[in-house]
Amino acid sequence: MNEIDQLRTDVLVAVNTATDVAALEATRVDVLGKKGRVTGLMKNLGGMDPEARKIAGQALNTLKTEIEAAINVRRMSLDTAALDAKLANEKMDVTLPIRPEAKGSLHPISQTMDEMAAIFGAMGFMVAEGPDVEDDFHNFTALNFPPGHPAREMHDTFFLPTAPDGNRYLLRTHTSPVQIRTMMSEKAPIRVIIPGRTYRCDYDITHTPMFHQIEGLVIDTETNMSHLKGCLQEFVRTFFGVDDLTIRFRPSYFPFTEPSAEMDIGCSRAGGELKIGNFGDWLEILGCGMVHPNVLRACGLDPEIYQGFAFGIGVERLAMLKYGIPDLRTFFESDLRWLRHYGFATLDVPSLTGGLNR
Repeated sequence: MNEIDQLRTDVLVAVNTATDVAALEATRVDVLGKKGRVTGLMKNLGGMDPEARKIAGQALNTLKTEIEAAINVRRMSLDTAALDAKLANEKMDVTLPIRPEAKGSLHPISQTMDEMAAIFGAMGFMVAEGPDVEDDFHNFTALNFPPGHPAREMHDTFFLPTAPDGNRYLLRTHTSPVQIRTMMSEKAPIRVIIPGRTYRCDYDITHTPMFHQIEGLVIDTETNMSHLKGCLQEFVRTFFGVDDLTIRFRPSYFPFTEPSAEMDIGCSRAGGELKIGNFGDWLEILGCGMVHPNVLRACGLDPEIYQGFAFGIGVERLAMLKYGIPDLRTFFESDLRWLRHYGFATLDVPSLTGGLNR
């Protein structure tokens, strides 16, 4: 027992005088390790008589517990002292620049829609929106689509199951239904653009099941075809940055406009490369026309008093032309490499009221 008491005294002195964690760990190994002094005494218990072994065993277990507790207390004290010393001696330079991090960017579709909205916004157009899920009246009937028109068939349109009330709903095939809703809910004069998603059953290098359009609508008592021409000419020249870009209108047919036209812009295809400008060739860019009298009547407007024009532009098509994107399908593949290459910094966001910031 005297040996145990002396060991206790020696070990506690060594623990309490340890100057760092390394010295404390050395003391622990010397006393409690596999070849430690306390471990050696415990190995000797097997040679004692039962009564002596019981007394010595209890004493050694108590000693071991006391040493472990003392070591833990001393370790906490040394850790605290080391931390205090580190805090006192080390300083952080808060003037250093932050680590570079990847920044998000605008998708080319968002950028193009913002640019288009900014240009038309400078002309006095407001933005109108409507639902993606439409009924037959707003998507077809009110727009003068006759019964049996191919666009009503399943190969072009995503139809939804017939509703309990008998109505047939669908994913809108164009943003024109918002023109109908606007004419039915607002009084003339009307001057709006309608950006949004549209849906058709098609998928190839120039078509996807979902795509984006911006349509325009002007309704008043005096607007005519020359106003339509001037509006679209100003738009394409501003959008493509070609001040003298030539345009031409070709007769066409749309159920909701009369007369109807396709608008072309000047371009070049020399060497297999498409360039926008006055190079002698032509590229179809959008459809337009004067609002059909039947559409005005369907919206409660008297065609003897009111008239106006409408146009529709594919957002992805203009983005591909302006930014050299060869395949429409890549817009929707969520490839981060593609997005980093074609994306736009948020500083390039145009103002919807004051035109482009750039």
